[in-house]
Amino acid sequence: MFPIIHPIPFIPRKYDFNELEKDLSILIREYPFLKLNIIGRSVLNQPIYEIVFGVGERKIHWNGSFHANEWITTCVIIKMIGWLCQTITLKELPFHKELLDLFNQNTLSIVPMVNPDGVNLVINEHVENKEYFSFVNQINEGNEGFTGWKANIRGVDLNNQFPANWEIEKERKKPKTFAPRDYPGDAPLTEPEAIAMSNLAIERKFDLILALHTQGREFYWGYNHLEPPISEVYANYFSSISPYRAVKTIDSHAGYKDWFIQEFRKPGFTLELGKGINPLPLSMFESIFAETFPILLASLFNLENYYLNPFLKSQLYK
Repeated sequence: MFPIIHPIPFIPRKYDFNELEKDLSILIREYPFLKLNIIGRSVLNQPIYEIVFGVGERKIHWNGSFHANEWITTCVIIKMIGWLCQTITLKELPFHKELLDLFNQNTLSIVPMVNPDGVNLVINEHVENKEYFSFVNQINEGNEGFTGWKANIRGVDLNNQFPANWEIEKERKKPKTFAPRDYPGDAPLTEPEAIAMSNLAIERKFDLILALHTQGREFYWGYNHLEPPISEVYANYFSSISPYRAVKTIDSHAGYKDWFIQEFRKPGFTLELGKGINPLPLSMFESIFAETFPILLASLFNLENYYLNPFLKSQLYK
């Protein structure tokens, strides 16, 4: 099922949409068990890619780069995909058999770059579309460069776009129109990127999601007391295997994780990777990856059934 192929190293670098497409092309070619889907298109018609692998009934989802200047999250995801693929294909590597078992139990969906237009703007400080490039310069609040830009190319914050008390965020957010960050839009789910992510969750009915953001070295796991009891089990476990602090709730609404918990009553987590000022520097990448890796891997563990699996039990209590 999984042919033995030479592993592909990931080189940390400024990671725009073109770099993502290059790596996805290599991964799909070298690891034919991966599936590549297009779940929608951005404002500037860039494909929003989803990578899928595994054959299990339990459905897990990861995503990165909801926010444009948090593009290092995509780097973390792509390196993790490479590690998973090489561990699955190379029998001599540690945890090869255990990972095969996990991917017989799980199907993993990954959207590595939710906001390709925004990421391109932050990294390249330019977009080819003259109309939108003029627009973003007008609303960039006099800043030189776009390092503070979180929104999509239309100036809407994609992680304030979901119908989970969206009205509260609309009322209290300072930007009342399109802006580099925080503007939730004129209504929930107006932006094609947010619509694609909503449709994906509704179609797939994920059992657990991880949304990767920066920064803070903590993660959020509750929403309006709607999260199921198993969410706290995962939160305690994640915080025990990483330096990230578990925070149940913050005074925030309309995020992807918030909406997922409200809509499906399933475990959802927003991970704030690293600590510093966005965009976090590539010099922090290896430490961020090392801190995040255990949580990504542990999301594949079905903690509701851990006592049935000696490997999972040993990981839970080691």
